[in-house]
Amino acid sequence: MVALLIPMAIGPWQIALVVIVVLLLFGGRKIPELMRGLGSGIKEFKDASKEDPDDKKLDEKK
Repeated sequence: MVALLIPMAIGPWQIALVVIVVLLLFGGRKIPELMRGLGSGIKEFKDASKEDPDDKKLDEKK
């Protein structure tokens, strides 16, 4: 059972490989833009998930 989980483990070499691939694909100048977009997407998701329950009640009455 443990042998099945070992290939799924993420180590420092795998993280380094992913970083290198991202740098090669997007270049150093595009990465800050990608991170800004990712951050704004996460912020919008959090805002949408914190929706007021009162808003749902108002929508149901209409």
